[in-house]
Amino acid sequence: MVINSELTSVGSAEVEETLAGQPVQPRARASRSSGATVGRSRGERVFGVVNVAVLLLAVAVTLFPFLTVIAQSLSSEKYIDMGAVSIWPRGWNIDTYKVVMADPMFWTNYRNTVVYTAVATAISMFLSTIFAYAISKKELRGRGFFIGLAVFTMFFSGGLIPNYVLVNGLHMTNTIWAVVIPNAISVFNVLIMKSFFENMPSELEEAAAIDGLSVYGTLWRIVLPLSKAVLATMFLFYAVANWNSWFQAFIYLDRSDMFPVTIYLRNLIAGASSAQTSGANAASDLTGISANIKAVTMVLTVLPILCVYPFIQRYFVSGVMLGSVKG
Repeated sequence: MVINSELTSVGSAEVEETLAGQPVQPRARASRSSGATVGRSRGERVFGVVNVAVLLLAVAVTLFPFLTVIAQSLSSEKYIDMGAVSIWPRGWNIDTYKVVMADPMFWTNYRNTVVYTAVATAISMFLSTIFAYAISKKELRGRGFFIGLAVFTMFFSGGLIPNYVLVNGLHMTNTIWAVVIPNAISVFNVLIMKSFFENMPSELEEAAAIDGLSVYGTLWRIVLPLSKAVLATMFLFYAVANWNSWFQAFIYLDRSDMFPVTIYLRNLIAGASSAQTSGANAASDLTGISANIKAVTMVLTVLPILCVYPFIQRYFVSGVMLGSVKG
């Protein structure tokens, strides 16, 4: 007997009835397209409410200090000294912003920070990527040695004086290279990228090799386009670290026109609190409004990073998690 193709969509009981010559009885089936929805259980509803409440509490705890700093930067000295400023400014005051932003040296140092951050991040991303990609290959000779050498530097370093002697011996003091070269590679970031590259399917690179791509061509045209998440995450790590960095410049730079903005703001705070200039021209004007100078400096320092973060935030979590998966 030839079984009609329609029998493939019915259950085994219906097939047996058909083979026996009995009429097939229609069976009620629940249709997914009927629009019926399964109600959430009480436990799921309670979990949802608790989850939302906890997340809102975490957001409030995170935003409260930041909003307080912004409010203090816009408040008058009297209310700040009284401790009456919370998340809303009191005694509107933007004199500190005016004094800081009217100083030409502030804009010079701000430009320096942008240049240092851009150059240092580009160098760090290039070196970290090629190093992580190389040590992610198990067929690399001496792979264990290079990984061990990198990890060794996480726990041991030459110290401040040998580093200064080295940088000075290379004639890099009072140059941009003294700021961007010494800390160009973060071993922590390299290990995250290495783990990410190790979990990438090897078949992709094998197919690229069959098509005639070199190692560098495979890295540029196959691996990097598929690694946007981890690259964006590492870019954020390096950019934030370089933007906030001040110690390298403090040690290796002597000229005030080459300082990053973090050094300028540090000198500004020191000058406002001790009534000494300490290298910042505007400090003498701030001795009377020193109560909110720290808040102003924090706002001016963190603002650019806040503007960049939303554009790469969607890659951030996935980049860290993907890089942490062990194959």
